[in-house]
Amino acid sequence: MTAIRYLRLALILLAALIQPSLLRAHEAAMGVLEFREVRPGAFIGRWTMEPTIGPERVDLRVPSHCLLRLPEMNCGQKGLVGPITITNLGSNMSVVLLKVIPITGEARSYTISTANPVVSILGAGAPTLETWLELAKTYVNYGIDHILLGADHLLFVLGLIWIVGGGWRLVKTITAFTIGHSASLAAAAFGLIGVPERPLNACIALSIAFVGVEIVKQQRGEIGITARYPWAVAFTFGLVHGIGFAGALAGLGLERRLLPAALLFFNVGVEIGQLAFVLLVLALIWAHRRLDAVVPRWGAALPAYAIGSVSMFWFFGRLARVFAAI
Repeated sequence: MTAIRYLRLALILLAALIQPSLLRAHEAAMGVLEFREVRPGAFIGRWTMEPTIGPERVDLRVPSHCLLRLPEMNCGQKGLVGPITITNLGSNMSVVLLKVIPITGEARSYTISTANPVVSILGAGAPTLETWLELAKTYVNYGIDHILLGADHLLFVLGLIWIVGGGWRLVKTITAFTIGHSASLAAAAFGLIGVPERPLNACIALSIAFVGVEIVKQQRGEIGITARYPWAVAFTFGLVHGIGFAGALAGLGLERRLLPAALLFFNVGVEIGQLAFVLLVLALIWAHRRLDAVVPRWGAALPAYAIGSVSMFWFFGRLARVFAAI
């Protein structure tokens, strides 16, 4: 088992090394790009940003059938449908809120960010096969990106794997986590429940710290609640993590008629990413069982304390942002 502990230590330390860049306390600089339809297929654009960055410095890419000559954009009879991206997002401009205001119908907003640099404008009217395919491609990919870039969610899953081990107990535990975050994701996406984002992120960090404490208990020979009822713990904290997933989906501005399908595809992407991570960890554990790596006695406790330290670092950082917003 020393090789497995050595592997887990390496994974935790890797997560600790890559995550601090995602924990900066400052808010991302946000620009607002508004396209208002003045006649069918023709739009007038307006750009605002604080601190000021001129529209000429924004590398905006629109669907190929659209002719863009700011502030005007003409998309012809097909209308504004297809992918829009900004290729030069960075530290000076991390997030852009894209607003599309049609002549008739509801205005829609989409979030373009460094994590999600491409959004798909789906247009109005009855959804076509092309619309569904574009919706599936966009939101499955977005779900995969969101879970694989979410080190806090992955660290929680890694803690569950550590405590539960492999076999059917792990299958039931991960299934319970999936059911929990799927249920709360759907409820939050449809507006049935709502939790402020910053306190929620602090609670997610605490859930990881809880798992770290449970690992320490297990190493001391105690049987914690997670070891006794892993599916119940996974389901309960899955509800919390699912609301966090909904926060990522909320800024994409989909019409309500397309929300169920987008929610389904997003959740499929999350599950694909989560399953890929679990299989990767299990494959690495299986591979390292054949090694005779020797870890000092004090080294066995390091991963659990690393989980606790990283998660509490996140917690206090996120808690500070909660009080800063009051």
